[in-house]
Amino acid sequence: MNANFKARLQSPLQSVGGKLFLLLFVTTAGLTAALGWVSYTVAKGLIIDQVAGASSQTIVQAADKLDFLFAQYESLSRQLLIDQELREDLQLVSKPDADYGLKNQAENRIRRKLDAIVSSDKRLLRVMLIPRTLDIAKTYRTSGSSSIMINEANAGALKAIMEADGDIRWLPVQKKGLYTLNTEPTLTMGRLLKNAQRPEAEFILTLEIKSQALTEILSNVRLGQTGEIWLVTNDGKVAYTAEPAALEQVSNILGEAGEQEEGAFHAREEDGVERLVVHKRLQTAKWQLAGRTPVSEFVQDTDKLLTITVAMTLLAIVLAAALGYLVVRLVGRPLTLLCKLMEEGERGNLTVRTDFRSQDEIGRLGQSFNRMMQQIRTLVEQTNRSAQEVLRTAAELSEVSKNTALSAREIAAATGEIAHGASSTAAVAEKGTLLTERIGLTTTEVALSNDRMGEASGRVQQVSVQGTACMNVLVEKTDENARLTHTIVDKVDRLKASASSMRKILDVLNNLTKQTNILSLNATIEAARAGAAGKGFMVVAEEIRKLADQSKNSIQVVSGITETIRQEMEETVQFLLTANPMFEDQRNAVKEAAAIFGQVMEETTRYMEQLRASSASVEQLVLSQHKLSEAMGCVSSVVEETTASTEEVASLSASQLAVSERLVGLSSRLEELSEQLKLSLVTFRT
Repeated sequence: MNANFKARLQSPLQSVGGKLFLLLFVTTAGLTAALGWVSYTVAKGLIIDQVAGASSQTIVQAADKLDFLFAQYESLSRQLLIDQELREDLQLVSKPDADYGLKNQAENRIRRKLDAIVSSDKRLLRVMLIPRTLDIAKTYRTSGSSSIMINEANAGALKAIMEADGDIRWLPVQKKGLYTLNTEPTLTMGRLLKNAQRPEAEFILTLEIKSQALTEILSNVRLGQTGEIWLVTNDGKVAYTAEPAALEQVSNILGEAGEQEEGAFHAREEDGVERLVVHKRLQTAKWQLAGRTPVSEFVQDTDKLLTITVAMTLLAIVLAAALGYLVVRLVGRPLTLLCKLMEEGERGNLTVRTDFRSQDEIGRLGQSFNRMMQQIRTLVEQTNRSAQEVLRTAAELSEVSKNTALSAREIAAATGEIAHGASSTAAVAEKGTLLTERIGLTTTEVALSNDRMGEASGRVQQVSVQGTACMNVLVEKTDENARLTHTIVDKVDRLKASASSMRKILDVLNNLTKQTNILSLNATIEAARAGAAGKGFMVVAEEIRKLADQSKNSIQVVSGITETIRQEMEETVQFLLTANPMFEDQRNAVKEAAAIFGQVMEETTRYMEQLRASSASVEQLVLSQHKLSEAMGCVSSVVEETTASTEEVASLSASQLAVSERLVGLSSRLEELSEQLKLSLVTFRT
């Protein structure tokens, strides 16, 4: 262990002098380098912020100029929208039945108006009016313009203008214009000239503006030596740039900042160059005017500050090395010597001393070391003498502690057995109490069941009484029904006899009718013999004959009805004779049911008497159970008090045993420490 410790002290970086040297060196050099780097970074940041502020102002001014330019053409489109003459001419040329001459004059006025707009503004290349149906034959354009073609690209743009429903749409700069007819790039503005009265007279107005108009405004905008100006749409497409190759391309120059109205940021792009980007949204076209320039162009002067920082860091390193060497000479070497003397003291040599003469902290430390070694020597001599006395006392204390621990162990064992017995008795008493409570609960449930059965029996008895009364009424009704049946049979028999009497009367009437017919025939013969004098008598005879025929027909009808009544009465009598035995059986069954209900009522009465006797027995059992439960509770309380007292005694005995065992352990430990102290003091040389 001592050899390893010396090896660590011999390592320059592990010694105090080496650490002080390293600390001073790293601190001085690090602070100098950090201060220089912070100065460089702050200066670079300030320059970037100032350039960003100035560039933002430049971009804002350029955006205002573009807004002014775009606003002029938007105002021009509004003038055309409210031009009454143009509206009327467009309505006229849209009518299929209009006069050819008037239509030709209107078309000429439209073309002259478009030519006047282009001739008054050199920045305009072409103005066109395209019908909403995209019919090329009905398109109006400025003079000198070729016929257009509707293809997939410009059809989508025209459809977007129509979907704007009268709002202005700006289209990015295209290399050959919207209709691919130009030799130079153009910017297009479009809007739908709406006509609420005649939708067929609606036309799409497109103004093609030379990109040179944008170049004249943005050519004076300078962002560094190699700065670039971009006009970007909301979907990231390049609307304008000085590089023709980048037109109609998609650019990610703004990234996530494209949603902001204006701002400035710098980021490292895909080519590895860090660039400053400033942008401002136009108020007219809602596009972003963005400018970017490499950061390295305006932070070149800060490289001088970085060179100065490196030079100062090197000078600080040299000064730190010299200062560290001086500290090692004044502090490191005395501490190394003092460390060696401490190692000698560690090995037990208390005679070592220092010879430091200086009055600084190290000198005072050496003098304190000498006094400390002298005091330790005196203390070791006194401790050696005391250790002998402690060793003898520890042996006597260990013997007494062992005897005390043995007695405490025997007391604790006896108390534990008593506590175990009390616990068993308490457990048995507790089980008895639980069983008594369960018996009480069961008895209570039986009593409740008896009460419910008594109530149910009472309800059964009431129902039986009601059923018996109902059955008696039913028996009476059945007897009455039988009597009525016999009465009906008798009346039907009498009606049958009356029907026979009516048949005899009908036979008499039938014979009377026949005699009347014969008499009428004879009267007719006699009237015929009398000639003219017997005509009146003949009429009477004819009427008598008709009356006899009607009587005959009526008698036949009554005879049929009487025969039908007789047959139905016979069927009724037959039905009553058939149903009479069933009525007899029903009456007998009702009487038997009434007798059964009477027996049920008697049995229910006897069952209720037995149930009352059972309930009285259960009540006596509940009282006995309560008394038993109170007795078991008293036993349980006594057992619990006994158990608690026994457990308290056992706990005290266990505590005494633990204290005795701990005392024995401490005595043994004291004896061991005395031996170790004696062995440790042997190593010191005094």
